[in-house]
Amino acid sequence: MFRTLDKADVKGKRVLVRVDLNLPMAEGKVTDDTRVRAVVPTIREIADKGGKVILLAHFGRPKGGPEERYSLKQVLPTVSAAFGRPVGFAEDCIGPKAEAAVAAMKAGDILLLENTRFHKGEEKNDPEFTAALAKLGDVYVNDAFSAAHRAHSSTEGVAHHLPAYAGRAMQAEIEALESALGSPKRPVVAVIGGAKVSSKIDILENLTTKVDALVIGGGMANTFLVAKGMNVGKSLAEPDLADTARRIIAAADKAGCVIVLPYDVVVAPEFKAGAPATTVQVDAVPSDQMILDVGPRSIAAVDQWIDKAATLVWNGPLGAFEVAPFDKATVEAARHAAERTRTSGLLSVAGGGETVAALKHAGAADGFSFVSTAGGAFLEWLEGKALPGVEVLRA
Repeated sequence: MFRTLDKADVKGKRVLVRVDLNLPMAEGKVTDDTRVRAVVPTIREIADKGGKVILLAHFGRPKGGPEERYSLKQVLPTVSAAFGRPVGFAEDCIGPKAEAAVAAMKAGDILLLENTRFHKGEEKNDPEFTAALAKLGDVYVNDAFSAAHRAHSSTEGVAHHLPAYAGRAMQAEIEALESALGSPKRPVVAVIGGAKVSSKIDILENLTTKVDALVIGGGMANTFLVAKGMNVGKSLAEPDLADTARRIIAAADKAGCVIVLPYDVVVAPEFKAGAPATTVQVDAVPSDQMILDVGPRSIAAVDQWIDKAATLVWNGPLGAFEVAPFDKATVEAARHAAERTRTSGLLSVAGGGETVAALKHAGAADGFSFVSTAGGAFLEWLEGKALPGVEVLRA
């Protein structure tokens, strides 16, 4: 159980709200306001209840001091537009400037404080810096799941000083993830793709104990094929991790988890648009070719597992989806999952930056039950790790 806004008394209170405003920029303009729109319900709810909303956020990776290019002032127009009301700005997040700006607030006002990472104490979760932040508020709300894997002052430390609650976006994320792996409806199927086994060893090892079937695609599937004694030609693979792959297969077998590897693959002599592509069985990959997608038999197998599933967890593409025709497996399987979600009550939860891009490319992102944009926090959750910014909100 987690403390949510349902239990929070915010009327007339100074409410410190941790949000994620680390937005993509180009030529001084925000190119994607998804993260801002995600927190609108929380901000409006607090403001409408008479709270004074004080936004805490980071932007980029400044070197422990103020840098103009990392000032949150540049996202202020986007934030104001998304909230549909004016948002004030303080040129620091602690000290006299911040204190004066907060003191001038009225009920329902919204104030954005400057980048918390302009102070070295933020990432160190320094007690003095944390106390200086906490001094500005009466209540703390975390609505930035994407930063919840970091034990920083604004994501974890302040929650030890003030009554702390999950915002609506954080609440939705926690509830979706709990439904997917915490206490899921079975069977649970996980689709895990991406380039390298080395980046997802912990995820694969954790999921073998949590899911009924583990579909492995992308470049990492090649390493598993190598572990089974197959030639993968010029394909991306990590032969030095063959023992790791065999260990994961053995652990899955012991746990009763079915590992689903490709039966057939799409190969080409090089990875580029228009490269001549052919489909071969996994035991017949030419030595001068590289695997860039899975074939039709494999797509059918993935779809069959999705049909069996009551819960689906998805992270990573099945092939090199950035270039056609090597996007076919990812597109077809993602669309099938979205259709099953719509027609048969499948709970489908996906996350990870590359995953979001792949699902959007397939036109399937809106068809999933929940798509997390959290990146690192989502991956650490898949690894089974406790997230500091979430744990501190437990009731």
